[in-house]
This record gives sequence, structure tokens and C-alpha cells, in this order.
Amino acid sequence: MSARGRVLDLFYDVISPYSWVGFEIFCRYKPLWNVDFRLRPAFLGGVMKESGNQPPAFVPNKFRYMVTDLRRLGKFCDVPLSLPSDPFNVMFQKGSLSAMRFITAVQMTHPEFVESVSREIWTRIWSRDEDITEVESLFSAGITAGIPEGTTRQLLEMSSAPDVKSRLKAVTDELLQFGAFGMPTFVTHQDGGSQIYFGTDRMELIANILGEEWKGPVPRG
Repeated sequence: MSARGRVLDLFYDVISPYSWVGFEIFCRYKPLWNVDFRLRPAFLGGVMKESGNQPPAFVPNKFRYMVTDLRRLGKFCDVPLSLPSDPFNVMFQKGSLSAMRFITAVQMTHPEFVESVSREIWTRIWSRDEDITEVESLFSAGITAGIPEGTTRQLLEMSSAPDVKSRLKAVTDELLQFGAFGMPTFVTHQDGGSQIYFGTDRMELIANILGEEWKGPVPRG
């Protein structure tokens, strides 16, 4: 437990556009709340499989709603969301395993770049309709995020190492132990206990639980 005694975890996967919204709100409140914020990259595919959950795209009405909802949500939360031209291929055929292993490698060795590289990979999928599975695409994402070229190459090589794969699985398993079924998932730790919250709209409730001030998804001043 942190010296502050209160921790807020965000478990996320870049394949989830709702996680991007939750991530941006999370990052905006990091300097405003007297809480230790921790980014926890995990693998959504593993969470869905082990929890028995079904993606919205597998339910036509849910998918149609999601398309409209993401447009509204992105505008409201000031996140430049734009669906890729073939979202089913992006989400369920290409997936995010290689990207999440890359982000995990970054967190293990250069955690100062986790926020920027995660944001850049989200932007590639959910704003510019670009690939996140090819090595050169991830390399470009790392460079754009501010990671030196040589370090980015090393991190990409490290991404396939057993310890990185094990770390990503361990974080995913930890999330499942909280009872998770999707992302974004937030977990608060305080007073010797932990509580789980699912979805982009839980930050207001989390503020209340932590005794912090909520100023909306785009806090000003």
C-alpha cells in the first residue's frame, strides 16, 4: 500500500475504445487527487474468455448502439474516437496481444513511457485506423511516444520473452480475481480493502468513495 494509503488502479487494453476514454479521464485526475494512480496493462481477450463474457459486436443491437455511443462519448469526454473501417477485423481477428506485450515490456523497464505509448497505440487504432500488430507499426508508436529508437527496438525484442508474457498473464489473472468481466476496470485500495468498478462512467463514483472532488470528464482549473 502506498504512503498515501489510497491507490487507484486502471486495468486496460488498447483494443477497447471505452478503455481509452477511461484512461484519459484517469490521467487527467492524476495531478488533482491525493491518490496513487497505477496503470495496469492487461489482456482483454483473456478476461473475456475466462469470465464467459461476449463482446458487443457479437450482439447486433449492442454493436449498433456502441457505434453511436462511442461518437457521443468521444465528443463529450474530448477523446478523438473514430471507428476503424473494419472494426470486427481489428478487434477480433488482429487483436491486441502483441501490442499489450509491448506495453508490458515498456512498463517493466521504462514505466515513464507507459502513458504516452498507450495513448499513441490507442490513437493509431481508434482515431487514425492504423495497424497495431505489425512490428514496424509498434516501432513507430514507440518513437512517436518519445522512446529512443534503440530502446524501442530492444523493447520489441523483449516483448516475446517469457517474463513479459508471464507478467501480462499475471496482471490479467489478478484482474480476474477481482471478479472482472471487461475493461476498463478500476480498482480502489484503501483501509485495507479493495473495490472494483467497471466502465468509463464510474470515475464520479470513485471520487465519492475516495473523498475526492469530481469536476467532470474534462476538469478545468
